Amino acid sequence: MYISLSFAYLIPIISSVLVALLSVYIVKLKRSIMQSEKRTANMVDDLSKEVQGISHGSMGMGRKVLSMERKIEELESTIEEIQKNDPSKVSYSEAARLVELGAGVEDLMNSCGISRPEAELVSALTTSKNTDIPTLTTNS
Repeated sequence: MYISLSFAYLIPIISSVLVALLSVYIVKLKRSIMQSEKRTANMVDDLSKEVQGISHGSMGMGRKVLSMERKIEELESTIEEIQKNDPSKVSYSEAARLVELGAGVEDLMNSCGISRPEAELVSALTTSKNTDIPTLTTNS
């Protein structure tokens, strides 16, 4: 009976010690969880700032790319227009056509807006193109 009576006193003491140890463990565990939550929140904030910075950068690059595309389209249309309206091409081809119709040098200068030497050259080239060029033949 002496042993069972001493056990009876030990059970509440052991239980109290176990409850105290569990309480300390729970407090430490709660602190650890709170620190982990704080670190996680900080990492989420940092990542959010990085994503926001990358997003702003890519939007800026997108705007620049769109601007460059617009400029390229404008340049392409300008080049096309210049090629279509090239005054030298129009003048010389029109001058050659007029020479074939019998126009003189003065007519070419007035109609096509080209200089006298240019008109004479176009006239000479066009008339020489229309004359027969002799070919060599072999006697068989």
